[in-house]
Amino acid sequence: MNHITVLLKETVDALGLKGGETIVDATLGGGGHSEEILERLPDVKVIGFELDRHAIESATKKLSRFGERFSVINENFSSIDESLERAGVSVVDGFVFDLGVSSYQIDASGRGFSFLRNEPLTMTLSDDPLKITVTAREVVNEWSEETLADIIFGFGEERFARRIARRIIEERTVHPIETSLELAELVSKAIPARFHPKRIHPATKTFQAIRMAVNAELTVIEKGLEGAWNKLKHDGVIAVISFHSLEDRIVKRFAKAKDEAGEASIVTKRPLGPGDEEIMRNPRSRSAKLRIFRKK
Repeated sequence: MNHITVLLKETVDALGLKGGETIVDATLGGGGHSEEILERLPDVKVIGFELDRHAIESATKKLSRFGERFSVINENFSSIDESLERAGVSVVDGFVFDLGVSSYQIDASGRGFSFLRNEPLTMTLSDDPLKITVTAREVVNEWSEETLADIIFGFGEERFARRIARRIIEERTVHPIETSLELAELVSKAIPARFHPKRIHPATKTFQAIRMAVNAELTVIEKGLEGAWNKLKHDGVIAVISFHSLEDRIVKRFAKAKDEAGEASIVTKRPLGPGDEEIMRNPRSRSAKLRIFRKK
């Protein structure tokens, strides 16, 4: 799995590791943050959460040298407190959330995340059929024009959401929309050429919006943060990397509410972002924002 971990040093530094901690990597992915945490000190333990079984297999192989210091739970982080309770973990020293979709899922999962490949329209973060409730194919072929327009505008902040939704409806009345490339071309045609963005594919915002709807990502973030807070020790840290303004808003609002209630102190008054060197090395990192807050 060729995934470049974003804001790696800044995130792990924020945990303030001294030794003996139990850290939860709520979004294991390629295991980049987990590996850095485990390498820092010889007696730190990491529990990873991950839905994608391919990611679990790859990360477990990568982190096998750490033995029992690393373990993984095949669940979404929305159930983080219940899952930790079942695993016998009552308190955690720190949590890391990296809310970005991994490079593997975009480039190689075959689930239709990429608008540059002709793949079946799935866009599910899980590859377990038993954990999939809706797919992107159902969204684009069955949801109403109004609902499509609302999610593309609301989750994707796409100004041409209504034109795109109308084009989707027109296309699917002729034949079902089956692949990512089909959808990407349709979206590109719906947006006037003079308004095509220079730095990203015209379908980027629409694909992002549909992926977020399929995986109920905003609701999951709220539940995950609350669950992590319930398990976090006093003086423990939560570090969250987001890539979308709606995600960042949820994290900011959560931390602010805890701060105003006197339960937390916000470490990052303004979110940290990647430097020029990291952006050059990994252009996908350019929209990353890291927020850190500590439980009082």
